[in-house]
Amino acid sequence: MNIEPATDLLSLAHEAAARAYSPYSSFRVGCALRTMAGGVFTGCNVENASYGLTICAERNAVFHAVAQEGAAMKIATLTVVCIGHEFPPCGACRQVIAEFATPETAVWFLQNGELVAMTVADLLPAVFK
Repeated sequence: MNIEPATDLLSLAHEAAARAYSPYSSFRVGCALRTMAGGVFTGCNVENASYGLTICAERNAVFHAVAQEGAAMKIATLTVVCIGHEFPPCGACRQVIAEFATPETAVWFLQNGELVAMTVADLLPAVFK
């Protein structure tokens, strides 16, 4: 796992979070990822009055990467932030991230004011395959 924080991705995740559409939860979440091919992609959460149609920032970024690089896209590292809050990706996002990552892919998020990383394997030890 890459133990160096990707500060460029943190900045991009913050920029994406600022563009989030979150009138229902007020949680403005942004994600930035780097692929194994070197591509950088961002996403923000986009909520909907029909909550099930909401898309999280992480899935938005992953789907953007797949749309640009194709089905063989692999995530090298991913950073997620929520303006004013701290939490790792939700369960649904963990599963989608795992689909396009290696067990050692670093997932960065804020915890107690610090940027921390966990591997995909640590975040989702019982991944559905």
